[in-house]
Amino acid sequence: MSIQNNERLSRGMVFIHSAPRAFRAHIEWAVGGVIGHALGLDWIDQPVQRGALRAEFAWTAAPGTGARLATVLHTWEQMRFEVTEDAGAGQDGHRWMYTPDQGMHSAQTDTGGNVVVSENRIRLALAEAIDQPQRLHERMDQLLGTTWDLELDVFRGASEAGPVTWLHRVG
Repeated sequence: MSIQNNERLSRGMVFIHSAPRAFRAHIEWAVGGVIGHALGLDWIDQPVQRGALRAEFAWTAAPGTGARLATVLHTWEQMRFEVTEDAGAGQDGHRWMYTPDQGMHSAQTDTGGNVVVSENRIRLALAEAIDQPQRLHERMDQLLGTTWDLELDVFRGASEAGPVTWLHRVG
C-alpha cells in the first residue's frame, strides 16, 4: 500500500495479548500485508497462558487501517488482541478487542481513547430496559466493552518481569 505525500495518515497500536507460538510467522505476514511492509515483532512469553506469546507495536498508515488489522487478526480464533486507531482531524478513533470466548467488540473512541457511545445507542438501551435497571446496566456494560476489558486485563498486566497475581472475589 503506497501512501501519497498529501494523504492523511492514521496511527494506532496493536496489542497481541496471547497467540499460540505456531501463529507467530503467519501473524507477522498477514499484518505486514495490511501495513505494507514486513514486520519483525519482538515476541515474549505470555505467562498467563502456557505456550502463548505476546507482542505489541505502533503503526502509521492510511485511515481505516485499524479495521483492516482487526479483521485480519480475528482470523486466528485462539488469539486475544486489541487494535486501536487514534482520533485525528476529521476522523473518529476506534478500538477493537477480541477474545476467543466473546468474539469481537468494536467501539468509537475520542481523542483521549475513551469509548464514545452514540445518542441513538443510548436511547435504544434505555428503551430496551424500561423498568429493568439491571438490564440497562448489562446493556451499558456491553456497549462499553466491559466484559472484554475484564478478560483482557489479566493478559495486559502480565509480563515476563513480574509475577501474575490472581485476585478472587470472596464473600
